[in-house]
Amino acid sequence: MTTASSFTPVSGPLVTLRAPQAADAAPLLSILSEPEVAVWWVGYTPERVQEEIIDHPDTARIIEVEGQCVGAMFVLRGSDAEYPTTVIHIFLSTAYRGRRIGEEALALAIREEFADGITRITLDPNIHNDGAIRSYERLGFRRIGVLRDYQVRPGGHLEDALFMDLTRSDFPDGPPLPPRD
Repeated sequence: MTTASSFTPVSGPLVTLRAPQAADAAPLLSILSEPEVAVWWVGYTPERVQEEIIDHPDTARIIEVEGQCVGAMFVLRGSDAEYPTTVIHIFLSTAYRGRRIGEEALALAIREEFADGITRITLDPNIHNDGAIRSYERLGFRRIGVLRDYQVRPGGHLEDALFMDLTRSDFPDGPPLPPRD
């Protein structure tokens, strides 16, 4: 069951972040089924898309470009005022890679989090996801360390993740948006 969202859409030069809607379920499942996405985002079914994304409009954000759903992110804010940290997870259709769409989406989300008092954003990409790691580093994220045996992969084996962060002291107003020609 989808609940109403208190999230107000935010837009940059190419990207709009907005709350999920029922109509996003099919495009999201299609994106999560792309081989280059599914290797990192394993096992998504229509039910799982509904339960984890569509039904969570306060933590899920749709990444929209030119009116089309091209990916999503989870913006998971901690509840302890002593540790004002947000964890973000993001996926993007392969058709939209290479245009810094994910970087713009992350920058927009981070700016919103910093404006609401969050002081640290963390990411934890799979250690083998080189493209995502390069993108996060371009945005200003720093490598903090390796999370050993962090993710259970298909077949049951464990893989490490790279723990990365970006703080408000790095970019008081949030990271700059990627340059657009």
